[in-house]
Amino acid sequence: MSATPHDDDTAILACTISRDVQNFDLLIEDMEAALGERWGDLGFAEALAFFSQPEAEALEFVALAIDGDDEDNLSLMGEIIAQAKEKKIKVVLIAEDVTPASLHQLLRKGADEFVPYPLPENELQEAIDRMNQPDPVVVQQSAVALAENSAKEGALFVVHGLAGGVGATTLAVNLAWELANVSPKDGPSVCLIDLDLQYGTVSTYLDLPRHEAVFEMLSDTASMDEESFAQALQTFDDKLEVLTAPSDMVPLDIITPDDIQKVIDTARRHFDYVIVDMPKTLVHWSETVLQAAHVYFAVIELDMRSAQNALRLKRALQSEELPFNKLRFALNRAPKFTDLNGKSRVKRMGESLGISIDLHLPDGGKPVMNSGDHGLPLESSAAKNPLRKEIAKLAQSLHSLGNNDAEAA
Repeated sequence: MSATPHDDDTAILACTISRDVQNFDLLIEDMEAALGERWGDLGFAEALAFFSQPEAEALEFVALAIDGDDEDNLSLMGEIIAQAKEKKIKVVLIAEDVTPASLHQLLRKGADEFVPYPLPENELQEAIDRMNQPDPVVVQQSAVALAENSAKEGALFVVHGLAGGVGATTLAVNLAWELANVSPKDGPSVCLIDLDLQYGTVSTYLDLPRHEAVFEMLSDTASMDEESFAQALQTFDDKLEVLTAPSDMVPLDIITPDDIQKVIDTARRHFDYVIVDMPKTLVHWSETVLQAAHVYFAVIELDMRSAQNALRLKRALQSEELPFNKLRFALNRAPKFTDLNGKSRVKRMGESLGISIDLHLPDGGKPVMNSGDHGLPLESSAAKNPLRKEIAKLAQSLHSLGNNDAEAA
């Protein structure tokens, strides 16, 4: 194929750009499914020349397909992306066996979408649909004005679910909200950060849009300052500042420990409390968050998967001589006070794992799910819910502890 219309009466709407498109046979199939005959193929060098041709005016997007063998030519890939953006042509980055550092570099150059190869079913069409959506209405940015050279040294509380569906994000969101409202007058400033970059749902639980400023800030922390950090934040109900997960799914290791450290340090300088919602997966910056945390809540349930994962996490941290003692195990959907059999199971679970299960969170039932679906904290949608009451008590305890430490100092 070449960058010539298959039908002389139709303009090319898109092009693949690769070393050899035959290496990406699934991409060929998906391009044909999405565009029929109205697409072409270019080599890397040909692409730069083609962008200056009149035929390029009709291009809606290019699919830049690379694999591990192309990493020696990242500067050329970056130039292709830059020229495409200059011509207002969208760029879908298709990558196979490419290191996160290389992906990071190319995404920073301005690629609009990233799709791994082999392509998941319908993923290219979904990427095209996302790019064709009109630009979203600009949402009101954070109303908070971050003071330069602020030095609050806020407390960092981390929430990490040790299995899917254990309620970690529910705890993180509601703990942040309760802390923001813990004092009727002069309440503490609170920042909630969603570090589950792929499947984070803090934005859903608070009905906040995800916007591009988050990824832009995370991908260039070297030049991050108070202004760019503030632009990435959104304010919920005038009391809580939130850094949502990025708008697009990105690899967890596209950010480095240094990136995470700078984000955490910046947040702690400007807020009394920083709450972090972690991904379930351990990544190379997990240690950075653990070392910085004042309390690290490991959320579990009374089931075998939680028990096994808690034991594996314990072994992993202790083998690396990491501060396992920072973990505070929180049992969600804990047995009721009158459930003696359940309470006995909890005790046996703690003893068999060699852990202390300090925090027992009651089952909040269906109102908890409804609260998340409606984008509201429990305090707003189900104030008398038993789970909400327990999280409010936890927030009060943490706030009192922080005040006592400050007075002692």
